[in-house]
Amino acid sequence: MSHIRGYIDKINRHNKKALAVFLTAGYPNIKDFVTLSKEILQAGADIFEIGIPFSDPIADGPVIQRSSQIALEQGVDLQLSLELCEQIQKSSDKPVILMGYANPIIKYGIVRFIEDAKNSGVSGLIIPDVPLEEFDDFWGSYNHDIDIILLTTPTSSAERIKKIDARSSGFVYCVSLTGTTGVIDIFTSTVSKNLQRTYKLIKNNKMLVGFGISKPSDIIKFAPFCDGVIVGSAVIKRIMEDQTRLYQGTIDLIRKLSRACLMR
Repeated sequence: MSHIRGYIDKINRHNKKALAVFLTAGYPNIKDFVTLSKEILQAGADIFEIGIPFSDPIADGPVIQRSSQIALEQGVDLQLSLELCEQIQKSSDKPVILMGYANPIIKYGIVRFIEDAKNSGVSGLIIPDVPLEEFDDFWGSYNHDIDIILLTTPTSSAERIKKIDARSSGFVYCVSLTGTTGVIDIFTSTVSKNLQRTYKLIKNNKMLVGFGISKPSDIIKFAPFCDGVIVGSAVIKRIMEDQTRLYQGTIDLIRKLSRACLMR
């Protein structure tokens, strides 16, 4: 069993859904990033997903795009993202997942990227613009020894979901909505029905739900149809709104989201 899957399973056995929190590497600034990351983990995040800043993040909505642009302007690249992961892992045994896009990784070198990610303490990788059909061409036959996490969407057929489940490791990332990441005020009943359908089809992995989840009530609503949730835009938006360097509003949000993950 993969490290991430076993870790999520342990959380679930303690009557809790896993809370994964996404931050863009080096945001809001390089100086504060590691300290803020550690505080978010201490406040209740179970898994940390770090996004490598990229100029054309096709899966991300305006909030994460903005954070990515600010990080790029500060000089955060793939190499620095790996170094930040390593710094976080030195003081935490919670899994760190690295999310990025194919172009910078190809430029860096895929085998080199996997090796450097492992050496930085990264447990899993998410590359949203490498679909199932390109899995073998991109990752090759290299013995990864690191979880490669694939995504399903509301338009994925039952057959495709089963294939994604067979190839993914760690967990399957279930995208709740068509479109990009962002904060959603109201989810339609169609979303719940799709999550329920996908959750029943996934047999080999845990399933975490992402895109649009921003508040405790969202987590409570979707908890029966997943093993955990991923929250990104709402956290980054709160960081943007926090006027002080203490980021207290952000930490309070993490605590509330973590409490909502307790099974009722």
